[in-house]
Amino acid sequence: MPNEKVRAAFQALARRREELAPIRVADMFVDDPRRFERFSIRLDDLLFDFSKHKLDAGSIGLLIDLARAAGFDAAREALFSGQKINNTENRAALHMALRNLSGRPMLVEGRDVMPGVKAERDKVAAFATAVREGRIRGASGQAFSDIVNIGIGGSDLGPAMAARALSPYAAPHIRTHFVSNVDGADIADTVKPLDLARTLFIVSSKTFTTQETMANAATARALVARALGEGAIADHFAAVSTKLDKVAAFGIRPDRVFGFWDWVGGRYSMWSAIGLALVIAIGPDNFEDFLRGGHDVDEHFRTAPVERNIPAMMGLLGALRRNVYGDSAHAVIPYDQRLARFPAYLQQLDMESNGKGVRRDGRPAQFSTGPIVFGEPGTNGQHAFFQLLHQGTDVTPVDFLIAATPTAADAGHHALLFANCVAQSEALMRGRTRGEAEAALLAQGVGAEEAAALAPHKVFSGDRPSSTLLYRKLDPRTLGRLVALYEHKVFTQSVLWDINPFDQWGVELGKELCTRLAPAVLDDAAPLGSFDGSTAGLIAARRILSR
Repeated sequence: MPNEKVRAAFQALARRREELAPIRVADMFVDDPRRFERFSIRLDDLLFDFSKHKLDAGSIGLLIDLARAAGFDAAREALFSGQKINNTENRAALHMALRNLSGRPMLVEGRDVMPGVKAERDKVAAFATAVREGRIRGASGQAFSDIVNIGIGGSDLGPAMAARALSPYAAPHIRTHFVSNVDGADIADTVKPLDLARTLFIVSSKTFTTQETMANAATARALVARALGEGAIADHFAAVSTKLDKVAAFGIRPDRVFGFWDWVGGRYSMWSAIGLALVIAIGPDNFEDFLRGGHDVDEHFRTAPVERNIPAMMGLLGALRRNVYGDSAHAVIPYDQRLARFPAYLQQLDMESNGKGVRRDGRPAQFSTGPIVFGEPGTNGQHAFFQLLHQGTDVTPVDFLIAATPTAADAGHHALLFANCVAQSEALMRGRTRGEAEAALLAQGVGAEEAAALAPHKVFSGDRPSSTLLYRKLDPRTLGRLVALYEHKVFTQSVLWDINPFDQWGVELGKELCTRLAPAVLDDAAPLGSFDGSTAGLIAARRILSR
């Protein structure tokens, strides 16, 4: 049976939508001078403004009712208490322990995991410091100038995103690179300009069997062996894995292997040793600030009431738009070039977590679940897909992210950047009527007939929702806060939809079929009779084209 309390809560929100439909959000600001204050939440120097959504106090009460009907409080408690909420894999999801700096124990199956977390964190910090200081060197005795992280998914997206975001905090004498695609062009283009005698490779794979990662690792190994000799492998590779036998067989020394735990999902693993390349880049102190930012949000999410809880409200607003308004996509627009990879990181976090059509008990999902997440840094996005955001037939909610002050960037540029960000959110809300468009054209000296013809093309519907996350500056602690906010937003929505956000079975079938297909692709003599007509036809066509 469906959760009738949740269904009833959504129905109440749908009725409220109809009641508010005739009212423009812009008029709500006129009617309530304190609207911004009422519909924004602060966490220290971070501000979450959701006042441009079509909401009133009654709407907030109904959103709280929705959270209550879905059992949000109990689910949040289960998350932080280390219960096995990843029910399909029989695991806890306690990535918050990786950034727990409070000194409090965190338990999995009754055991405090914090001593192990701290020991591994210290091991990573010591290794990173030795590399940064040149005490760990390559086979020829030279200090490392380049770090190449080889991973994919959570072993790549998080560290790569964070290294780009925090580049002003990186050591000037060490460059960090990330290889993930099994396309050989990725590793070829990355390694080509590097001096292998001064390059350290980090192979990040929990099982040390991930197809794409191990293909790239094998290529890197062959390159090092050819350039520096087989004996150099041990000096030029480190690993983040739990499979010590496979790591040893590859040729990596035990003191250069770092681990994490099965209660850490891949897309939540940047906080662990998977962040080794990031720790080398920005240093252990800055990495601890990054952890501290995540911990700030954990404490806020764990203790704040729903109506004053930023990630909970982000999740509830997203569900409102997805399930009451029917919006199928969500845009995240960071007005910060260094957050260029943040939307891609959130694509995995959100779409791999909540892109599910099955509830926890195996029955079909009761409601539409995860939206399509996309984005691009502002102002670039304004000259690309913002046309659709403003005038497209489908409404797409937007999250804007902007710093009050720049980090290692020109203040004049940043003022213009900030103005663009706020202007876009205002334009989405305010819109422009046909009469306003025609009047503007006439004021520009356009003739009456031409103005009447052109005006419909310059109409903006307005009332298009956006939220804004404003923070003082993009530093390690702020980035940690931003990442953790979205992690807990995703969890909140999973509770509302009754799905498990911590598995990812949807990625498995393609991998299985690739394993079956690869021999036929590699061997032109392999028979194709067992494949469907399209698959067989494509393989056969490739055989002809590749001759």
